[in-house]
Amino acid sequence: MRPRLRRCGDGALLVELEGVDEVVALYDALVADPPPGVTELLPAARTLLVRFEPSSRKGAVESAVLGARPAGGRPGAGGEVTVPVVYDGADLAAVAELTGLTEREVVQAHTGSPWTVAFCGFAPGFGYLVGGDPRLAVPRRTESRVRVPAGSVALAAEFSAVYPRESPGGWQLIGRTGLRVWDVAAEPPALLRPGTRVRFTEAPRG
Repeated sequence: MRPRLRRCGDGALLVELEGVDEVVALYDALVADPPPGVTELLPAARTLLVRFEPSSRKGAVESAVLGARPAGGRPGAGGEVTVPVVYDGADLAAVAELTGLTEREVVQAHTGSPWTVAFCGFAPGFGYLVGGDPRLAVPRRTESRVRVPAGSVALAAEFSAVYPRESPGGWQLIGRTGLRVWDVAAEPPALLRPGTRVRFTEAPRG
């Protein structure tokens, strides 16, 4: 599907795409070869907001977006992060039942291929990761938890995520990590930013 462009005032362009894979591909292409005057790229599930300097010509930015050629297999625009996980989550057995896998196979599937942060939302530092094993696509829990601990590693739909801080949540919890993915004292505060490739590794229980 050809991207649909919607102008947002004098300094932004909303690009509507077919799905999250297309968003990630276009985001990576524009980060690798940014159009002149573009100041910020904000990806979401099916859109990419392109902000540019008011002095830039809208037509030139539109042409650059439409002419971008995503290259398959290119490393993520945000580098790579390794996330060690203790796979003892409260919903690990439920995920195994939903997928038809054993708990050990769920762990192997989660660690077996790299994920990529497609976009961020819900809470500061909460990255929606895509590109993992398609067998791990599971629905959200029917009832959300009031408190999900910071560092919880979870699944919902085609996404995986690491909860950056304690919050309510309805995702399926499969493990936990001690890695801080949100730190207001760091620059930037979010460890998992759009374009970052993430590799989950299994850590010993303790």
